[in-house]
Amino acid sequence: MFTVDHQANRIKAVKTKTFSELGFTERKHLQEWLAYEPSALGEELLVIQKEFDGFDDTRERLDLLALDKDGNLVIIENKLDDSGRDVVWQPLKYTSYCASLTKLQIVDIFQQYINRYKKPSSGETVADASTQICEFLDAPDLDEVKINLGNSQRIMMVAANFRKEVTSTALWLLGQGINIQCFKVTPHALGEQLLINIDQIIPTPEAKELMIGISAKEAEEKTTEVVRKERHTVRYDYWEVLLEAFRNSNCDLYDNISPSKDHWIYAGSGVSNCPYSLIFGKKEIRVELIFGRSSTEENTYIFEELLKIKENIEATFGKSLEWLALENRKSCRIQYSQSVDGFNRENWRECVSWHLNAMTNLEKATKAPLQKVAEKLKHKK
Repeated sequence: MFTVDHQANRIKAVKTKTFSELGFTERKHLQEWLAYEPSALGEELLVIQKEFDGFDDTRERLDLLALDKDGNLVIIENKLDDSGRDVVWQPLKYTSYCASLTKLQIVDIFQQYINRYKKPSSGETVADASTQICEFLDAPDLDEVKINLGNSQRIMMVAANFRKEVTSTALWLLGQGINIQCFKVTPHALGEQLLINIDQIIPTPEAKELMIGISAKEAEEKTTEVVRKERHTVRYDYWEVLLEAFRNSNCDLYDNISPSKDHWIYAGSGVSNCPYSLIFGKKEIRVELIFGRSSTEENTYIFEELLKIKENIEATFGKSLEWLALENRKSCRIQYSQSVDGFNRENWRECVSWHLNAMTNLEKATKAPLQKVAEKLKHKK
């Protein structure tokens, strides 16, 4: 890592440190950093437990347990200045223990983590683990969530230095189809400021793109299984009925949208990456206005500006709306929902009427204010 001196047109190396000389520890520092900011490992992860020791007949503790966006369990093992020779053995053991965890056990593990480490502010209720998992995996309800299937578990090892015994073993395990990654973490000192650099060294990002995680046959079988699931047929049929109703209405948002097997359908609002969304689930239907721009700050700005005129928006809509800031996530949204037995086709007439009226009113209440806020944001930059 280097700093650039523009005037002299030179670069200067930033001093590399060790964790031990900085007084950092594995448990109090590195583990906490990754638990709070797991995206430092190069992808979106949901940490569901730390120092987990809930294995039968053993009191061993894994450092961090997480879920990736595909519903795979990720076992994260942290070391500081040196990986040691036997570091691979630990996460392999933990992975074998975690392989037998069921969906409900994983939800319970996460709920325990929330209850212990994510205590709500005064007046707020304790977060629900199943709801957070569904939101993270973009699933309408827990019944449709697929977690910890087969041998899908992953291993991430984090250390300042990896011995050859460790890297050799990790590379061999990769060749055997074990999803294992090694991350080198290096502290730097820049004056009084401390910097942390985290690099994936096994497999390299370039090599990872070329690696096949599952065989073509397994991928084909998984795709076939998903396509055949009844819920996809039900969703597609419902969207056909609903979109036809929209085409025969005064709301033109969805005139050029096709049916989908997904539980959601988006339509543009006229503001980039702020779509209107229809949600169709087994137990709930919703309409949403999502603020999903690449910048968290921009999403928050739009949301908070509209929140200032909440009373006017809700008066036009005709009902109270849910305003979800979704802290610790990039996006925010405004939504209105209704509990239903969505997969019962006898209820579809009422569901279609509800969806059509709710989205028509949501567009009427938010489209003009949203465009004004977007214009303010342009001049603010």
